[in-house]
Amino acid sequence: MPHATIKKKIPCSKENLIKMVLDIEKYPEFVPWCLNGKIHKKIDKGDIIEIIADLTIGKKIFSKTYKSLVLYNKSSDSIHVTNIDGPLKYLENKWFFKKSGNESEIDFHVDFELKSRILDVIMKKSFDIGLKKIADAFEKRAFDLFNRA
Repeated sequence: MPHATIKKKIPCSKENLIKMVLDIEKYPEFVPWCLNGKIHKKIDKGDIIEIIADLTIGKKIFSKTYKSLVLYNKSSDSIHVTNIDGPLKYLENKWFFKKSGNESEIDFHVDFELKSRILDVIMKKSFDIGLKKIADAFEKRAFDLFNRA
């Protein structure tokens, strides 16, 4: 299963970064290969916000939609994502946010496997490049939203 960890320091508040990551329906505006984002349910359970959402990933004619459970833990400033349905056999994303001086540090972990062996082999070959593009897109989005002159 492809897995990786990325750490970045971004010059904005962790609260703004968390809001941006939870704004799944905006992903098509900036995340590479994300064609659609749809939140089906969002429930505030006090310390936890639970979101059921779809993401459609791909390129024009070739696209796949997967449904995920997103749990935002307010007390630990963390987001945990697992798949519910779709082309993924397994998905686990973990986001951890902490203040670091005038910046915020994001610690992102991803681990996944596709149901299709052929697609899984293709993804493994381009995983590192794709993940870097996605991480850079989140960083650029945060800078564009929160650091305008």
